[in-house]
Amino acid sequence: MSRIISGFADNLSLVVPKVGTRPTSDRVREALFSSLDARDEIRGRRVLDLYAGTGGLGLEAASRGAASVVLVEKAPAAAKVLRRNVESVLARAPRPPRGTPPRVDVVAQPVRSYLEGGSALVDLVFFDPPYELSAADLTADLTALLPSLDEQALVVVERASRDGEPGWPDGLTLDVKKQYGDTTVWFALRD
Repeated sequence: MSRIISGFADNLSLVVPKVGTRPTSDRVREALFSSLDARDEIRGRRVLDLYAGTGGLGLEAASRGAASVVLVEKAPAAAKVLRRNVESVLARAPRPPRGTPPRVDVVAQPVRSYLEGGSALVDLVFFDPPYELSAADLTADLTALLPSLDEQALVVVERASRDGEPGWPDGLTLDVKKQYGDTTVWFALRD
């Protein structure tokens, strides 16, 4: 089971497809978002969640105050579940005059084609690809992401610890590395 940990959709369970996704564990997500909150990297941000799966990362950001979230997922079954999760989260969003709900869009296409097609500028990116994605493809996706990054954007990459550090393209610099058991999370900054 995967759930929203905090914010307006606190404790909402997310639907997880039967196969084809690997949701970030609640423990890792809680630690990750504690770090992001401490850095003031969520509220009002434009978020891009690549390889979104269930949408756990992007929807957590939406629940915690992100202005907008784009969730990119190519698997049709996962994208269908993702849309259901978006509806559930947005049903709990604040409405005027108490607040403004975030804008959340689902894009059902491969990450690389989405990035190469040009996207709006973003401040925060979650990059949680399937563990079987090769190091070369990971670097190519990070390179394709660069034109979408606003100044001082933060890119969060989650991978299996055994895979080692991503190959950062020119334009991204490693800021912080955090290890949670067999999962490692890297924060990289747009330079």
